[in-house]
Amino acid sequence: MLKWMIYVAAFVPLIIFSNYISPFHFGKVVVFRAIIEIMLVFYVLLILRHKSYRPKASIIVWTFLGFALAFSITTATSVIKYQSFWGGLERMGGLFTFWHYFLFFLMMISVFRTEKDWFRMLDVTIFVSLLSAVYGFGQRTNLSWIVGSGDRTRIFGTIGNAALFAGYELLSLFLALTLYFRPSNSFGRKNFYIFAFIVDAIAVLMTAVRGSLLALVVGVLVFAILYAFYRKSALAKKAMIGVVVLIVLFVSFGLIFKNSGIIQNSPYLKRVTEFSPTAFTVQTRFWAWQAGFQGWSENVGKMVFGWGPENFNIPFSKHFNPKFFNGPGSETLFDRAHNMFVEILVTMGLVGFLAYISVFVFSLHRLWKILKSRTEYSIYAAGLISLIVAYMIHNSFIFDTSANFIVFFTVLGFVYFIDRKSKEVVIAPKHANKQKNNPAPMRSGNLTISTTATMLMAIVATFLIYKTDINAARANYATTRAIVAGWDKNFTGAIAKYKESVAYNVPGKYDYRHRLAQYALEYGSANAMTQEIGEALLFALSEAQKNVNENEIDYLPYLYASRINIVLGKNNKSSPYNDEALKLSMKALELSPTFVRTYYEIAQGYLNKGNYTKASEYFQKAAELSPNVGLSYWYWGATELQAGNVEKAFELMSTAQSKRYALSEADYGRLIDYYIKQNNIAKVVELYEGLIRVNPKKAAYHASLASAYSQLGRLDDAVAQARLSAQLDASFEPEARVFVQSLGKQW
Repeated sequence: MLKWMIYVAAFVPLIIFSNYISPFHFGKVVVFRAIIEIMLVFYVLLILRHKSYRPKASIIVWTFLGFALAFSITTATSVIKYQSFWGGLERMGGLFTFWHYFLFFLMMISVFRTEKDWFRMLDVTIFVSLLSAVYGFGQRTNLSWIVGSGDRTRIFGTIGNAALFAGYELLSLFLALTLYFRPSNSFGRKNFYIFAFIVDAIAVLMTAVRGSLLALVVGVLVFAILYAFYRKSALAKKAMIGVVVLIVLFVSFGLIFKNSGIIQNSPYLKRVTEFSPTAFTVQTRFWAWQAGFQGWSENVGKMVFGWGPENFNIPFSKHFNPKFFNGPGSETLFDRAHNMFVEILVTMGLVGFLAYISVFVFSLHRLWKILKSRTEYSIYAAGLISLIVAYMIHNSFIFDTSANFIVFFTVLGFVYFIDRKSKEVVIAPKHANKQKNNPAPMRSGNLTISTTATMLMAIVATFLIYKTDINAARANYATTRAIVAGWDKNFTGAIAKYKESVAYNVPGKYDYRHRLAQYALEYGSANAMTQEIGEALLFALSEAQKNVNENEIDYLPYLYASRINIVLGKNNKSSPYNDEALKLSMKALELSPTFVRTYYEIAQGYLNKGNYTKASEYFQKAAELSPNVGLSYWYWGATELQAGNVEKAFELMSTAQSKRYALSEADYGRLIDYYIKQNNIAKVVELYEGLIRVNPKKAAYHASLASAYSQLGRLDDAVAQARLSAQLDASFEPEARVFVQSLGKQW
């Protein structure tokens, strides 16, 4: 029973909950946890009745257990313990889930006792990776039933992210490469393994993830070197030389033809040949790591125990590099370091980092011993060493999630198995069979104890599955129904579903509350205030305040609560909501002094109060923090315009446009109104021409431009614009006809 449930768990990487938030991670985790919790009931019964199934001591077991304990210790010392224990909604990490991976490993090494068991498990793992790869290939099509389809340039299979998918496929392809050289393989098995290796390698190439491509190449090179060492193979030496030559040729090609059409016209080649450390995506990684190191080195406590698992966003925000913000849509929140080694060091300190490194160090040490033993297991050691090296390189540029953990800990279990087999003392077959076929009978007292323990475990497992998996799924689904209702313009229905989701009060509530706040803000800002909208905003504010109370050192909940107060107080300069907004945003600024958007919120609070001087001061500070962002200068200029400082205002607005700030329709409208009052018709024409480039289908803009053209004496242009307005909207034709005739022109 347990064996088959472990095989079932190997299929978890294929799970997608398409109607849920985080569809590629949420479903995998809740299903995996439920499987492990059910398995644990049977496992407890098994080891109580048969001591021989208890795991044997091993350096592999101790290092994994050591990391799980380090995870637990740093959760206890975490700055936000709830987040460390449960993890965030998007990737479902945290201590609670991590112990499930350890239990998965423990049960696997306990019940898989033969090569047949392990090779079946590894075959299933490889087969599942093939299915995920094929699903990824489908994302290059327009098949509607494939999540993520639509002629996608970079595929992500069933994992949901190109880099994470690449890591998952890397592990599986090196497993396939390792098992291809298994001496006892049949012809069919060898074909299966080489086919899997090629398909998974193609999948990795199609992700265009440079760190993973590097890991693939280096891993293959390491395998060729080790195989040559193990077998004294001339073919392996030639393969090793071939890999080196290919690396040199590829790098040379990328450098020589970097600016040629063949690379510049191919998004794929342009990406994979971008070796410059000054590329923006590369720089953001360095900035994130730098922020993490600054947070880690703040004091001895943080250096030893870190900020707590799943809390990388806290030191990242505290030491935020303003260069991340380059305008609307900028990625300004890194909840992970995009480097597992930096992630572990910052969030778990030296306690977690040393424990994490030990898993790799001792696994490689044992595999090296096996390789040198030149036993039948040496070939597996060569393959698994190359797998771990590739995995470490890959993890230097990204992080782990459920699918990667499942495969890696399966590999770790296999390392445990071959390590024990390579050292095992051979027991006489007769004695071994006798021990196997005649297990010691259990005493009735022990039987009663085991039965009672199993029943208690079953009750606990049922409770956990309901509370942490089923209810979590219900809350998640209610949130997506709220989102769908919002898309359908059903404000009442959307708010009702958001209320349902937060009422479950389950892990993920942090994100559900923020989604509620964001929706209420967007709707409240775009529509005239009504009683229903006001009540929804107040409810969203109460939920945002809960996030503030539960995450006191996280700046983001303060900004959500501040923005809601700003919307509630925008029509009343003396409203207490404006004072509360400033109080909250000032606290956010204290927590993240260089976060540019916080300065916008503070400035907006002062604008609500009619204090243009203070508003300008904070927009100016935002501009100084990130001087290449035109948006800050535009906001600053608009504030100066409201204050009556016209010359300074337009100087700042001009600066904004020189820094690639693209005017919105509202921006154009504000400027047009100003220049009409100044009777500067030439500037009005220029602005309407720009406005039409933004929205060429709006008839009113063409009609207004026609009027402006007529005032400058450009009659033919005026007629053309009037006719165009009538073509776009038939209701404009009578007025346009009269206008054209008033100019002495024929309609």
